[in-house]
Amino acid sequence: MYSTRTGLVLGFHGCDKSVVDKVLNGHQSLRVSNNKYDWLGNGVYFWENSPSRALEYATHLKNNPGKAVNPIKEPAVIGAVLNLGYCLDLLDYQNLKLLKLGHQILVESYNASGYNIPKNKVIGDLRELLLRELDCAVIETLHKVRKEKKLQQFDSVRGVFWEGEELYPNAGFREKDHIQICIRNPNCIKGYFLPKEIDKSHPKV
Repeated sequence: MYSTRTGLVLGFHGCDKSVVDKVLNGHQSLRVSNNKYDWLGNGVYFWENSPSRALEYATHLKNNPGKAVNPIKEPAVIGAVLNLGYCLDLLDYQNLKLLKLGHQILVESYNASGYNIPKNKVIGDLRELLLRELDCAVIETLHKVRKEKKLQQFDSVRGVFWEGEELYPNAGFREKDHIQICIRNPNCIKGYFLPKEIDKSHPKV
């Protein structure tokens, strides 16, 4: 009943400036991420209410291009006005139970096939689960089952993540804590905009 989100949310996507220009001019759409390790399953990703985190991420990709098909040369951020629609919001206790059911279905499927179940993998000294193959598989399994049973499809997925070093000794907060949004239904994206700098001659609102 409460999975349909009311109101609008601002999301921010880090990418190359050339992509920002093309999207704002209506020449292309943001790329759908289909990696098997996507944290919230497949879709278009946004940082909720955090252009600074989006820019930091784009800068990280520039400095660590790896095997990127389209490496970032000039980090930039594009803002989007989002309506999350029917949302698999993982800040909602009821949806966490639904996700646990998705894991049970995934395990049964893999056990029957004889294949090994995907695992989340750690990267870096902080031992963080940055490659979330298990979580992605669970979420995608949930979407697949709902589609097969002709249940209402989720338009978006929303999750909170604790990431990075402790902000201070024994802190319950970390330096890169954030909320991510994964948009599955492109109609959730109501429009794009270019984030502006704060006018320091006036108070923040």
